[in-house]
Amino acid sequence: MGTPISNERIAELHAVEAERLNQATLGSKKFYEDASKSLSGGVASQYQIHSPWPIYIEKGDGPRIWDVDGNEYYDFHNGFGSMVQGHAHPAIGKALEARYPMGTHFAAPTEDAIVVGDELAKRFGLPKWRYTNSGSEATMDAIRIARAYTGRDTVMKIFGSYHGHHDTVMVDIGWIDEQEIGPRDNYASIAYGAGVPQATVDMTVAVPFNDAETMEKRIQALEAEGRLPAVVIMEAAMMNLGVVLPEPGYLEAVREITKKYGIVLIFDEVKTGICIAPGGATEKFGVKPDMVTLAKALGGGLPAGAIGMTEELSKIVEDGTVYQVGTYNGNPFTLAAARASLQEVMTDDAYAHLAYLNDRILAGCDDVIKRYDLTAYTVGIGSKGCVVFSENKVVDYESYMANARTGGPLADLAWLFNMNRGIFMTPGREEEWTLSVTHDDAAIDAYVSAFDELAAALRA
Repeated sequence: MGTPISNERIAELHAVEAERLNQATLGSKKFYEDASKSLSGGVASQYQIHSPWPIYIEKGDGPRIWDVDGNEYYDFHNGFGSMVQGHAHPAIGKALEARYPMGTHFAAPTEDAIVVGDELAKRFGLPKWRYTNSGSEATMDAIRIARAYTGRDTVMKIFGSYHGHHDTVMVDIGWIDEQEIGPRDNYASIAYGAGVPQATVDMTVAVPFNDAETMEKRIQALEAEGRLPAVVIMEAAMMNLGVVLPEPGYLEAVREITKKYGIVLIFDEVKTGICIAPGGATEKFGVKPDMVTLAKALGGGLPAGAIGMTEELSKIVEDGTVYQVGTYNGNPFTLAAARASLQEVMTDDAYAHLAYLNDRILAGCDDVIKRYDLTAYTVGIGSKGCVVFSENKVVDYESYMANARTGGPLADLAWLFNMNRGIFMTPGREEEWTLSVTHDDAAIDAYVSAFDELAAALRA
Protein backbone atom coordinates (compact mmCIF):
# COMPACT_ATOMS: atom_id res chain seq x y z
CA MET A 1 0.00 0.00 0.00
CA GLY A 2 1.43 3.34 -1.06
CA THR A 3 1.52 6.52 0.98
CA PRO A 4 -1.96 8.13 0.86
CA ILE A 5 -2.54 11.22 -1.28
CA SER A 6 -4.87 13.86 0.12
CA ASN A 7 -8.21 14.44 -1.56
CA GLU A 8 -7.45 18.15 -1.44
CA ARG A 9 -4.33 17.70 -3.57
CA ILE A 10 -6.25 15.61 -6.11
CA ALA A 11 -9.02 18.23 -6.28
CA GLU A 12 -6.50 21.06 -6.65
CA LEU A 13 -4.74 19.38 -9.56
CA HIS A 14 -8.07 18.42 -11.14
CA ALA A 15 -9.21 22.05 -11.22
CA VAL A 16 -5.94 23.21 -12.83
CA GLU A 17 -5.87 20.44 -15.45
CA ALA A 18 -9.57 20.78 -16.30
CA GLU A 19 -9.19 24.47 -16.99
CA ARG A 20 -6.08 23.83 -19.10
CA LEU A 21 -7.97 21.31 -21.25
CA ASN A 22 -10.98 23.59 -21.61
CA GLN A 23 -8.82 26.46 -22.84
CA ALA A 24 -7.08 24.17 -25.34
CA THR A 25 -10.36 22.87 -26.81
CA LEU A 26 -12.46 25.98 -27.44
CA GLY A 27 -13.00 24.81 -31.03
CA SER A 28 -14.67 21.69 -29.63
CA LYS A 29 -16.84 23.96 -27.48
CA LYS A 30 -18.04 25.72 -30.65
CA PHE A 31 -18.66 22.39 -32.38
CA TYR A 32 -20.65 21.27 -29.34
CA GLU A 33 -22.82 24.37 -29.43
CA ASP A 34 -23.52 23.84 -33.14
CA ALA A 35 -24.06 20.09 -32.79
CA SER A 36 -26.54 20.51 -29.95
CA LYS A 37 -28.98 22.14 -32.36
CA SER A 38 -29.57 18.87 -34.23
CA LEU A 39 -27.88 16.08 -32.25
CA SER A 40 -29.31 14.99 -28.92
CA GLY A 41 -26.70 16.08 -26.40
CA GLY A 42 -24.48 17.20 -29.25
CA VAL A 43 -23.19 13.67 -29.86
CA ALA A 44 -24.06 10.46 -31.71
CA SER A 45 -23.88 8.19 -28.62
CA GLN A 46 -24.24 8.58 -24.87
CA TYR A 47 -20.69 7.28 -24.48
CA GLN A 48 -19.36 10.30 -26.42
CA ILE A 49 -20.65 12.78 -23.85
CA HIS A 50 -18.08 14.61 -21.76
CA SER A 51 -18.53 17.63 -19.51
CA PRO A 52 -18.36 20.53 -20.20
CA TRP A 53 -18.11 19.49 -23.86
CA PRO A 54 -16.81 16.49 -25.82
CA ILE A 55 -13.56 16.62 -27.78
CA TYR A 56 -14.38 16.59 -31.50
CA ILE A 57 -11.84 14.77 -33.67
CA GLU A 58 -10.84 15.85 -37.17
CA LYS A 59 -8.48 13.12 -38.41
CA GLY A 60 -6.21 10.23 -37.54
CA ASP A 61 -3.07 8.72 -39.04
CA GLY A 62 -1.36 5.63 -37.65
CA PRO A 63 -1.04 6.03 -33.86
CA ARG A 64 -1.99 9.74 -33.86
CA ILE A 65 -5.17 11.80 -34.00
CA TRP A 66 -5.89 15.54 -34.21
CA ASP A 67 -8.87 17.35 -32.72
CA VAL A 68 -10.69 20.29 -34.32
CA ASP A 69 -8.44 22.71 -32.41
CA GLY A 70 -5.38 21.17 -34.04
CA ASN A 71 -4.18 19.46 -30.84
CA GLU A 72 -2.19 16.32 -31.66
CA TYR A 73 -2.41 13.18 -29.53
CA TYR A 74 -1.08 9.67 -29.43
CA ASP A 75 -4.28 7.64 -29.56
CA PHE A 76 -4.56 5.10 -26.74
CA HIS A 77 -8.37 5.25 -26.89
CA ASN A 78 -8.51 3.82 -30.42
CA GLY A 79 -12.27 4.01 -30.78
CA PHE A 80 -12.98 1.93 -27.64
CA GLY A 81 -10.41 -0.55 -28.88
CA SER A 82 -11.68 -0.80 -32.45
CA MET A 83 -8.57 0.63 -34.12
CA VAL A 84 -5.91 -1.91 -33.14
CA GLN A 85 -4.78 -1.63 -36.78
CA GLY A 86 -4.07 2.10 -36.36
CA HIS A 87 -5.76 4.90 -38.26
CA ALA A 88 -5.88 4.93 -42.07
CA HIS A 89 -3.77 1.78 -42.42
CA PRO A 90 -2.58 1.67 -46.05
CA ALA A 91 -3.40 -2.04 -46.52
CA ILE A 92 -7.00 -1.48 -45.46
CA GLY A 93 -7.22 1.72 -47.47
CA LYS A 94 -6.02 -0.09 -50.58
CA ALA A 95 -8.66 -2.79 -50.12
CA LEU A 96 -11.42 -0.22 -49.74
CA GLU A 97 -10.18 1.76 -52.73
CA ALA A 98 -10.36 -1.39 -54.85
CA ARG A 99 -13.79 -2.39 -53.51
CA TYR A 100 -15.60 0.96 -53.90
CA PRO A 101 -15.77 1.07 -57.73
CA MET A 102 -17.17 -2.48 -57.68
CA GLY A 103 -20.09 -1.48 -55.45
CA THR A 104 -20.40 -1.29 -51.68
CA HIS A 105 -23.72 -2.98 -50.94
CA PHE A 106 -25.92 -5.66 -52.48
CA ALA A 107 -27.58 -7.48 -49.54
CA ALA A 108 -26.20 -10.60 -51.24
CA PRO A 109 -23.14 -12.76 -50.49
CA THR A 110 -19.70 -11.97 -51.89
CA GLU A 111 -16.37 -13.77 -51.97
CA ASP A 112 -14.93 -11.83 -49.04
CA ALA A 113 -17.66 -13.25 -46.80
CA ILE A 114 -16.24 -16.71 -47.44
CA VAL A 115 -12.60 -15.69 -46.95
CA VAL A 116 -13.28 -13.85 -43.68
CA GLY A 117 -15.46 -16.69 -42.38
CA ASP A 118 -12.72 -19.22 -43.12
CA GLU A 119 -10.15 -17.06 -41.35
CA LEU A 120 -12.34 -16.61 -38.26
CA ALA A 121 -13.07 -20.34 -38.09
CA LYS A 122 -9.33 -21.03 -38.18
CA ARG A 123 -8.52 -18.44 -35.53
CA PHE A 124 -11.27 -19.22 -33.03
CA GLY A 125 -11.81 -22.93 -33.60
CA LEU A 126 -15.56 -22.58 -34.16
CA PRO A 127 -16.71 -23.92 -37.55
CA LYS A 128 -19.75 -21.79 -38.44
CA TRP A 129 -20.13 -18.00 -38.66
CA ARG A 130 -22.71 -15.31 -39.31
CA TYR A 131 -22.18 -11.57 -39.67
CA THR A 132 -23.79 -8.58 -37.98
CA ASN A 133 -22.97 -4.87 -37.95
CA SER A 134 -22.10 -4.26 -34.29
CA GLY A 135 -21.33 -5.95 -31.02
CA SER A 136 -24.85 -5.28 -29.76
CA GLU A 137 -26.31 -7.07 -32.77
CA ALA A 138 -23.88 -9.96 -32.33
CA THR A 139 -24.74 -10.59 -28.67
CA MET A 140 -28.46 -10.07 -29.32
CA ASP A 141 -28.53 -12.67 -32.10
CA ALA A 142 -26.27 -15.09 -30.23
CA ILE A 143 -28.57 -15.05 -27.20
CA ARG A 144 -31.60 -15.65 -29.44
CA ILE A 145 -29.89 -18.65 -31.03
CA ALA A 146 -28.99 -20.03 -27.59
CA ARG A 147 -32.55 -19.59 -26.34
CA ALA A 148 -33.95 -21.37 -29.36
CA TYR A 149 -31.43 -24.20 -29.06
CA THR A 150 -32.19 -24.85 -25.38
CA GLY A 151 -35.87 -23.92 -25.35
CA ARG A 152 -35.27 -21.72 -22.30
CA ASP A 153 -35.60 -17.99 -21.63
CA THR A 154 -33.35 -17.05 -18.69
CA VAL A 155 -30.01 -15.39 -19.43
CA MET A 156 -27.08 -15.41 -17.02
CA LYS A 157 -24.35 -12.77 -17.23
CA ILE A 158 -21.54 -11.40 -15.09
CA PHE A 159 -22.36 -8.44 -12.85
CA GLY A 160 -20.56 -5.38 -14.19
CA SER A 161 -20.09 -6.65 -17.75
CA TYR A 162 -21.38 -4.71 -20.74
CA HIS A 163 -22.61 -6.73 -23.72
CA GLY A 164 -24.25 -4.07 -25.86
CA HIS A 165 -27.37 -1.96 -25.62
CA HIS A 166 -30.25 -4.35 -26.35
CA ASP A 167 -32.75 -4.88 -23.54
CA THR A 168 -31.70 -8.37 -22.41
CA VAL A 169 -28.17 -7.34 -21.49
CA MET A 170 -28.91 -3.80 -20.24
CA VAL A 171 -29.15 -5.41 -16.81
CA ASP A 172 -26.66 -5.51 -13.92
CA ILE A 173 -24.02 -3.43 -15.68
CA GLY A 174 -23.68 -1.39 -12.50
CA TRP A 175 -25.56 0.04 -9.58
CA ILE A 176 -25.71 3.32 -7.68
CA ASP A 177 -27.28 2.35 -4.36
CA GLU A 178 -25.29 -0.54 -2.92
CA GLN A 179 -28.32 -1.61 -0.89
CA GLU A 180 -30.08 -2.65 -4.11
CA ILE A 181 -27.65 -5.33 -5.16
CA GLY A 182 -28.60 -8.08 -2.73
CA PRO A 183 -26.47 -11.02 -1.55
CA ARG A 184 -23.60 -12.28 -3.68
CA ASP A 185 -25.36 -15.55 -4.51
CA ASN A 186 -28.62 -13.82 -5.44
CA TYR A 187 -27.90 -10.45 -7.02
CA ALA A 188 -30.90 -8.30 -7.82
CA SER A 189 -31.65 -7.72 -11.51
CA ILE A 190 -31.22 -3.99 -12.07
CA ALA A 191 -31.95 -2.19 -15.34
CA TYR A 192 -29.18 0.02 -16.69
CA GLY A 193 -31.23 3.12 -17.34
CA ALA A 194 -34.90 3.59 -18.18
CA GLY A 195 -36.91 2.02 -20.98
CA VAL A 196 -36.04 -1.64 -20.35
CA PRO A 197 -39.24 -3.65 -19.69
CA GLN A 198 -39.34 -5.16 -16.21
CA ALA A 199 -40.31 -8.54 -17.66
CA THR A 200 -37.04 -8.52 -19.62
CA VAL A 201 -35.03 -7.39 -16.61
CA ASP A 202 -36.43 -10.27 -14.57
CA MET A 203 -35.28 -12.82 -17.17
CA THR A 204 -31.64 -11.78 -16.79
CA VAL A 205 -29.67 -12.77 -13.71
CA ALA A 206 -26.08 -11.93 -12.83
CA VAL A 207 -23.30 -13.62 -10.89
CA PRO A 208 -19.84 -12.41 -9.83
CA PHE A 209 -16.77 -12.85 -12.01
CA ASN A 210 -14.03 -15.23 -10.88
CA ASP A 211 -16.44 -17.21 -8.69
CA ALA A 212 -17.51 -20.47 -10.32
CA GLU A 213 -18.89 -21.86 -7.06
CA THR A 214 -21.40 -19.02 -6.72
CA MET A 215 -22.32 -19.40 -10.40
CA GLU A 216 -23.21 -23.05 -9.92
CA LYS A 217 -25.22 -22.33 -6.76
CA ARG A 218 -27.22 -19.70 -8.62
CA ILE A 219 -27.81 -22.09 -11.52
CA GLN A 220 -29.05 -24.74 -9.10
CA ALA A 221 -31.43 -22.25 -7.48
CA LEU A 222 -32.79 -21.23 -10.87
CA GLU A 223 -33.22 -24.87 -11.84
CA ALA A 224 -35.27 -25.42 -8.68
CA GLU A 225 -37.47 -22.51 -9.75
CA GLY A 226 -37.99 -24.14 -13.13
CA ARG A 227 -35.99 -21.57 -15.07
CA LEU A 228 -32.62 -23.07 -15.83
CA PRO A 229 -30.60 -20.57 -17.89
CA ALA A 230 -30.41 -20.92 -21.65
CA VAL A 231 -27.07 -19.21 -21.77
CA VAL A 232 -24.16 -17.79 -19.84
CA ILE A 233 -22.76 -14.77 -21.70
CA MET A 234 -19.48 -13.39 -20.39
CA GLU A 235 -16.15 -11.85 -21.23
CA ALA A 236 -13.35 -14.34 -20.62
CA ALA A 237 -11.36 -11.36 -19.35
CA MET A 238 -13.48 -8.47 -18.11
CA MET A 239 -12.79 -5.32 -20.12
CA ASN A 240 -15.37 -3.01 -18.53
CA LEU A 241 -13.62 -2.60 -15.17
CA GLY A 242 -10.26 -1.70 -16.58
CA VAL A 243 -8.85 -5.16 -17.22
CA VAL A 244 -9.77 -8.02 -14.88
CA LEU A 245 -8.15 -11.33 -15.79
CA PRO A 246 -9.65 -14.72 -14.96
CA GLU A 247 -8.11 -16.44 -11.97
CA PRO A 248 -6.43 -19.80 -12.68
CA GLY A 249 -9.00 -22.53 -13.26
CA TYR A 250 -12.01 -20.20 -13.34
CA LEU A 251 -12.83 -20.42 -17.05
CA GLU A 252 -12.29 -24.17 -17.05
CA ALA A 253 -14.77 -24.47 -14.17
CA VAL A 254 -17.33 -22.31 -15.99
CA ARG A 255 -16.95 -24.48 -19.08
CA GLU A 256 -17.53 -27.62 -16.99
CA ILE A 257 -20.57 -26.14 -15.21
CA THR A 258 -22.29 -24.98 -18.40
CA LYS A 259 -21.78 -28.37 -20.01
CA LYS A 260 -23.13 -30.10 -16.90
CA TYR A 261 -26.40 -28.17 -17.01
CA GLY A 262 -26.76 -28.01 -20.79
CA ILE A 263 -26.24 -24.24 -20.89
CA VAL A 264 -24.83 -22.51 -23.96
CA LEU A 265 -21.60 -20.66 -23.14
CA ILE A 266 -20.94 -17.44 -25.08
CA PHE A 267 -17.63 -15.64 -24.85
CA ASP A 268 -18.29 -12.02 -25.73
CA GLU A 269 -15.04 -11.13 -27.49
CA VAL A 270 -16.13 -7.74 -28.80
CA LYS A 271 -13.25 -6.15 -26.87
CA THR A 272 -10.77 -9.03 -26.81
CA GLY A 273 -11.31 -10.63 -30.22
CA ILE A 274 -8.55 -9.78 -32.73
CA CYS A 275 -6.98 -7.51 -30.07
CA ILE A 276 -5.22 -9.80 -27.59
CA ALA A 277 -4.35 -12.79 -29.81
CA PRO A 278 -5.22 -14.04 -33.32
CA GLY A 279 -8.03 -16.08 -31.75
CA GLY A 280 -8.75 -13.64 -28.96
CA ALA A 281 -9.39 -14.77 -25.39
CA THR A 282 -10.57 -18.15 -26.68
CA GLU A 283 -7.05 -18.85 -27.91
CA LYS A 284 -5.28 -16.99 -25.11
CA PHE A 285 -6.90 -18.94 -22.27
CA GLY A 286 -7.42 -22.24 -24.09
CA VAL A 287 -11.10 -22.65 -23.19
CA LYS A 288 -13.53 -23.09 -26.07
CA PRO A 289 -17.08 -21.74 -25.68
CA ASP A 290 -20.12 -22.78 -27.73
CA MET A 291 -20.32 -19.33 -29.30
CA VAL A 292 -18.12 -16.27 -29.75
CA THR A 293 -19.27 -12.74 -30.53
CA LEU A 294 -16.99 -10.26 -32.30
CA ALA A 295 -17.16 -6.61 -33.38
CA LYS A 296 -15.02 -3.48 -32.83
CA ALA A 297 -11.57 -4.43 -34.22
CA LEU A 298 -13.03 -6.96 -36.69
CA GLY A 299 -13.93 -4.32 -39.27
CA GLY A 300 -10.61 -2.50 -39.40
CA GLY A 301 -12.39 0.79 -38.70
CA LEU A 302 -15.75 0.01 -40.29
CA PRO A 303 -18.87 -1.17 -38.43
CA ALA A 304 -18.75 -4.96 -38.21
CA GLY A 305 -19.83 -7.88 -36.07
CA ALA A 306 -19.79 -11.66 -36.22
CA ILE A 307 -21.02 -14.73 -34.38
CA GLY A 308 -19.05 -17.97 -34.27
CA MET A 309 -20.82 -21.19 -33.26
CA THR A 310 -20.67 -24.95 -33.18
CA GLU A 311 -22.17 -27.14 -35.90
CA GLU A 312 -25.06 -28.04 -33.58
CA LEU A 313 -26.02 -24.43 -32.93
CA SER A 314 -25.59 -23.55 -36.58
CA LYS A 315 -28.19 -26.13 -37.63
CA ILE A 316 -31.08 -24.15 -36.13
CA VAL A 317 -29.95 -21.09 -38.06
CA GLU A 318 -29.48 -23.01 -41.29
CA ASP A 319 -32.93 -24.67 -41.11
CA GLY A 320 -34.70 -21.38 -40.39
CA THR A 321 -35.68 -22.16 -36.81
CA VAL A 322 -33.95 -18.89 -35.88
CA TYR A 323 -34.06 -15.91 -38.23
CA GLN A 324 -30.61 -14.35 -38.05
CA VAL A 325 -31.01 -11.44 -40.44
CA GLY A 326 -29.80 -7.95 -41.30
CA THR A 327 -29.74 -5.94 -44.51
CA TYR A 328 -26.13 -4.91 -44.04
CA ASN A 329 -24.88 -8.23 -42.67
CA GLY A 330 -21.78 -9.24 -44.63
CA ASN A 331 -21.55 -5.85 -46.30
CA PRO A 332 -18.84 -6.12 -48.99
CA PHE A 333 -17.19 -2.81 -48.09
CA THR A 334 -16.85 -3.88 -44.46
CA LEU A 335 -15.64 -7.37 -45.35
CA ALA A 336 -13.03 -6.01 -47.74
CA ALA A 337 -11.59 -4.11 -44.79
CA ALA A 338 -11.88 -7.15 -42.50
CA ARG A 339 -10.15 -9.40 -45.04
CA ALA A 340 -7.24 -7.01 -45.47
CA SER A 341 -6.98 -6.55 -41.72
CA LEU A 342 -6.94 -10.27 -40.92
CA GLN A 343 -4.62 -11.29 -43.73
CA GLU A 344 -2.24 -8.35 -44.03
CA VAL A 345 -2.32 -6.36 -40.78
CA MET A 346 -3.11 -8.57 -37.79
CA THR A 347 -0.32 -11.05 -38.45
CA ASP A 348 1.91 -13.00 -36.09
CA ASP A 349 4.49 -10.22 -36.31
CA ALA A 350 1.81 -7.68 -35.36
CA TYR A 351 0.88 -9.61 -32.23
CA ALA A 352 4.55 -9.93 -31.27
CA HIS A 353 4.91 -6.15 -31.66
CA LEU A 354 1.82 -5.50 -29.52
CA ALA A 355 3.13 -7.82 -26.80
CA TYR A 356 6.49 -6.01 -26.84
CA LEU A 357 4.82 -2.60 -26.55
CA ASN A 358 2.48 -3.70 -23.78
CA ASP A 359 5.37 -5.19 -21.80
CA ARG A 360 7.16 -1.84 -22.11
CA ILE A 361 4.22 0.29 -21.03
CA LEU A 362 3.43 -1.99 -18.08
CA ALA A 363 7.07 -2.00 -16.95
CA GLY A 364 7.30 1.78 -17.31
CA CYS A 365 4.15 2.38 -15.28
CA ASP A 366 5.24 -0.16 -12.65
CA ASP A 367 8.48 1.79 -12.26
CA VAL A 368 6.57 5.06 -11.74
CA ILE A 369 4.29 3.42 -9.17
CA LYS A 370 7.31 2.11 -7.25
CA ARG A 371 9.35 5.31 -7.39
CA TYR A 372 6.47 7.52 -6.21
CA ASP A 373 5.02 4.98 -3.78
CA LEU A 374 1.55 5.07 -5.35
CA THR A 375 -1.38 2.91 -4.30
CA ALA A 376 -1.81 1.34 -7.71
CA TYR A 377 -0.91 -1.63 -9.88
CA THR A 378 -0.90 -2.48 -13.58
CA VAL A 379 -2.55 -5.23 -15.55
CA GLY A 380 -2.42 -5.98 -19.26
CA ILE A 381 -2.89 -8.58 -21.95
CA GLY A 382 -2.19 -8.39 -25.68
CA SER A 383 -2.89 -4.83 -26.83
CA LYS A 384 -4.87 -3.94 -23.70
CA GLY A 385 -3.89 -2.72 -20.26
CA CYS A 386 -4.47 -0.18 -17.53
CA VAL A 387 -3.27 1.32 -14.27
CA VAL A 388 -5.62 0.43 -11.41
CA PHE A 389 -5.62 2.92 -8.53
CA SER A 390 -6.36 0.42 -5.77
CA GLU A 391 -4.55 -1.18 -2.85
CA ASN A 392 -6.45 -4.43 -3.39
CA LYS A 393 -6.62 -6.53 -6.53
CA VAL A 394 -9.84 -6.06 -8.49
CA VAL A 395 -11.26 -9.49 -9.29
CA ASP A 396 -14.95 -8.68 -9.81
CA TYR A 397 -17.44 -5.83 -9.69
CA GLU A 398 -17.74 -5.76 -5.90
CA SER A 399 -13.99 -5.33 -5.41
CA TYR A 400 -14.03 -2.71 -8.17
CA MET A 401 -16.76 -0.72 -6.42
CA ALA A 402 -15.06 -1.03 -3.03
CA ASN A 403 -12.32 1.18 -4.46
CA ALA A 404 -14.68 3.73 -6.03
CA ARG A 405 -14.17 6.57 -3.57
CA THR A 406 -10.37 6.50 -3.71
CA GLY A 407 -9.59 5.21 -7.19
CA GLY A 408 -12.22 7.15 -9.09
CA PRO A 409 -10.91 10.71 -8.49
CA LEU A 410 -7.35 9.62 -9.30
CA ALA A 411 -8.46 7.99 -12.54
CA ASP A 412 -10.34 11.15 -13.53
CA LEU A 413 -7.26 13.23 -12.84
CA ALA A 414 -5.07 10.81 -14.80
CA TRP A 415 -7.35 11.25 -17.82
CA LEU A 416 -6.93 15.03 -17.68
CA PHE A 417 -3.15 14.74 -17.28
CA ASN A 418 -2.98 12.46 -20.30
CA MET A 419 -5.14 14.67 -22.50
CA ASN A 420 -3.12 17.77 -21.64
CA ARG A 421 0.10 15.97 -22.53
CA GLY A 422 -0.93 14.59 -25.89
CA ILE A 423 -2.25 11.19 -24.77
CA PHE A 424 -5.82 10.57 -25.95
CA MET A 425 -7.53 8.17 -23.56
CA THR A 426 -11.00 6.79 -23.00
CA PRO A 427 -12.50 8.70 -20.06
CA GLY A 428 -13.49 6.76 -16.96
CA ARG A 429 -11.66 4.52 -14.52
CA GLU A 430 -13.44 1.48 -15.98
CA GLU A 431 -11.66 1.81 -19.33
CA GLU A 432 -8.33 0.47 -20.53
CA TRP A 433 -5.75 1.54 -23.08
CA THR A 434 -5.66 -0.12 -26.48
CA LEU A 435 -2.40 -0.10 -28.40
CA SER A 436 -2.29 -0.33 -32.18
CA VAL A 437 0.19 -2.04 -34.46
CA THR A 438 1.36 1.44 -35.51
CA HIS A 439 2.36 2.51 -31.99
CA ASP A 440 6.09 2.57 -31.33
CA ASP A 441 8.60 3.14 -28.54
CA ALA A 442 8.11 6.91 -28.74
CA ALA A 443 4.37 6.52 -28.11
CA ILE A 444 5.01 4.30 -25.10
CA ASP A 445 7.59 6.71 -23.73
CA ALA A 446 5.10 9.59 -24.09
CA TYR A 447 2.47 7.68 -22.10
CA VAL A 448 4.88 6.74 -19.31
CA SER A 449 6.22 10.31 -19.20
CA ALA A 450 2.69 11.69 -18.71
CA PHE A 451 2.11 9.20 -15.89
CA ASP A 452 5.42 10.20 -14.32
CA GLU A 453 4.35 13.87 -14.41
CA LEU A 454 1.09 12.96 -12.71
CA ALA A 455 2.88 11.04 -9.97
CA ALA A 456 5.37 13.85 -9.42
CA ALA A 457 2.57 16.41 -9.15
CA LEU A 458 0.69 14.27 -6.66
CA ARG A 459 3.80 14.01 -4.47
CA ALA A 460 4.85 17.66 -4.86
